[in-house]
Amino acid sequence: MHLASLAMYVTPQPLADATTELWSFLRHYLAQAGLSDLPESLDTTIPYDEAWLREDLLFSQTCGYPYVKRLRGKVRLVATPVYGHPGCNGPLMRSFIVVRRASTFASLQDLRGATAAINSPDSNSGANLLRATVALLARNGRFFGGIVRTGSHGGSIDAVSNGQADCAAIDCITFANLLRFTPARMEGVRILAETPATPGLPFITGGEVSDAEVALMREALVAAISAPSLSHVRDILGLVDVAMLTDADYEPVLSLARGALETGYSDWMD
Repeated sequence: MHLASLAMYVTPQPLADATTELWSFLRHYLAQAGLSDLPESLDTTIPYDEAWLREDLLFSQTCGYPYVKRLRGKVRLVATPVYGHPGCNGPLMRSFIVVRRASTFASLQDLRGATAAINSPDSNSGANLLRATVALLARNGRFFGGIVRTGSHGGSIDAVSNGQADCAAIDCITFANLLRFTPARMEGVRILAETPATPGLPFITGGEVSDAEVALMREALVAAISAPSLSHVRDILGLVDVAMLTDADYEPVLSLARGALETGYSDWMD
C-alpha cells in the first residue's frame, strides 16, 4: 500500500477536514485512472518530514527549503498549489514579519537586538526568508539578540503575543488560516514587514514513481481545482489553482540562503 501524507496545513480543524476531502477526491480520480494500492486515508501517524523519503511515498507536501537542500533528486515534483490569500502571487508566497501589537517597533531596523521566534531552522517561511530579509542589516554576522525555536508557526505567533519573542516570520497562508479560523489568537500581533517571495510548498511523490503516474496526479489536481463538488474544500483551503514548476523554479529558495550566509550572517545555522 502506498503512503499519502498531507500535514503542512492541517490546523485548525477545518483545514484538516478539507484536506481529507481533497485526498478522497484525488484517490477516487487516481483509482478510476487505474492506479492501485491507494491508501484509503491520509497517514497521520508518522512525522510529516519522515514521509518525504519513505520508499512507499505516493503523495505528500513539503517545504521549499528542505526540498532544495536535501530532497531534490530523491523525490519528484508533482505540482505547486496556488493560494488566493494576501501575500500570495500565483505559486509564489511570502512571509509576514509580525510583532506584538502593542510594541513600538516601526521598521525592520528597530528589531536589531530583539528576540526572534522561528518554527524550525529548516523552514523556508519561518527561518530562511526571515534570515534573507535581515541579513543585510546584520553587524558582525548578527542582527537579533536571541532566537527562540517554537516548533510551529502557531507557536511563534503565541511566543510573540505573550512576550517570549519580539518578532516572527509567518507564511502568508498560515497567517490567513489563523486569522480566519482562530482570530482571537491573532489579536496580539500585527504585521511589521514582508519577506521576499519564493515558490510555495510543493506536492511531491517518490523518486521512483513513473512519469505516467506523475502525470495522473497532476491531472487529478487539475480536476480538483475545477470540480464543483470541491468548491467548499477549495474555499476552506484558499486553493485557487496548481502550477507545474521545475527544480530551477525553486533555486531562488537556496539562493536566498546562500546570499545570507555569504554576508557572514550567523544568528542561527541550519
